[in-house]
Amino acid sequence: MRTQVLVLNCGSSSIKFRLFTNQGNDLTLNIKGKIEGLNHQARFIVDTLNAPVTPLKENANHTIALSFLIDWLNKQLDNSIPLLVGHRVVHGGVHFTQPELISEEILFELKKLISLAPLHQGHNLAAIEVLRDLYPDLPQVACFDSAFHAGHGKPVDQFALPQYLYDKGIRRYGFHGLSYEFIVDELRSKAPHLTKSKCIVAHLGNGASLCALNQGQSIDSTMGFSTLDGLPMGTRCGSIDAGVILYLLQEEKLNYDQLSELLYQKSGLLGVSGLSHDMRVLEASSELAAVEAIELYVHRIVREIGALAATLEGLDGLVFTGGIGENSTIIRERVC
Repeated sequence: MRTQVLVLNCGSSSIKFRLFTNQGNDLTLNIKGKIEGLNHQARFIVDTLNAPVTPLKENANHTIALSFLIDWLNKQLDNSIPLLVGHRVVHGGVHFTQPELISEEILFELKKLISLAPLHQGHNLAAIEVLRDLYPDLPQVACFDSAFHAGHGKPVDQFALPQYLYDKGIRRYGFHGLSYEFIVDELRSKAPHLTKSKCIVAHLGNGASLCALNQGQSIDSTMGFSTLDGLPMGTRCGSIDAGVILYLLQEEKLNYDQLSELLYQKSGLLGVSGLSHDMRVLEASSELAAVEAIELYVHRIVREIGALAATLEGLDGLVFTGGIGENSTIIRERVC
């Protein structure tokens, strides 16, 4: 039996999608594309068809964009909607460690985690709600970025805080798990020896993290309670002394919204360089601040690789992925 499976990765400013035909256990990619520039100058782009870029309504939001996408897919499929939709959902919390068929009860629980991943979770869930309203009987499955790291346990996941906070879910989760799971699958065919040994994967993009793998299993990760932790990123600060947060609250008099905006949207490569969050722009620049942003980025990656190698008690391979990891020979060379 042949069915259509739609996969969505719904972010803050873009929706990436792929449409597969499923027959038995085999998935065949039919259409791949994205809608970028949401809430600004949104554009619909199809990578697998010879189709022009289509502008959407000005300031089109997620609802408008998803409605447009479903209508467009219906035309491609002769008004036969996909029979299943899979969603990337960043945070599964303590309880969701496997893909879940979405119900109202599960959706309610996942909304409680929005504050743990404010850049992602709300948008991930908004896509589910929009499709539920358009097609109430359409099965939707959530796949969680945090699930790949769910087996860590203590002491990897525990902060040195009172036990009752750990019991409440204040612990290290780790993210980018769907990316790491994909990399493990790729290594099985391209470098199988690394799935039987000790390996660190560097997911370097606008979001960035490292994952220590032992025989293909996650042992530790640089991301923790939130997607702020670990490496500096495009606009996120990465690991920071908690005393800095207290200082900003007390001395700089920042409120919650100001502090959140600073840490999530005005820090990282953008904050240090004062120029851009885009590594391509920084690498092309001769400005001292751009050079220093790259130096900080590389230093922190190398330091964290050292820490994870110590946790692994050895290192047999280093794998790069993500937009920067894949495309920046400069960063790969300097890290190595």
